[in-house]
Amino acid sequence: LTKYESSLKIYRDLKGVIDTAFDEGKIEGKIEGKIEGKIEGKIEGKIEGKIEIAKQAKSMGLSITDIAKLTGLSKDEIKKL
Repeated sequence: LTKYESSLKIYRDLKGVIDTAFDEGKIEGKIEGKIEGKIEGKIEGKIEGKIEIAKQAKSMGLSITDIAKLTGLSKDEIKKL
């Protein structure tokens, strides 16, 4: 092979490696994004559930201390509801 053909082959090989790595990175990023989104959604759902329970318990006359124990929310968070 001539020097030109040899350098062209090296360039194409490197470009192929870089393109493959880039594509794999995009796929990995999409997967990580989906997982993070699901986790965040579950956490938000749990927090919303605790808030709803705290509101109901507060309307039933339970003490702030008992509601905090029941839900795991802070007393300040419960007072703001």
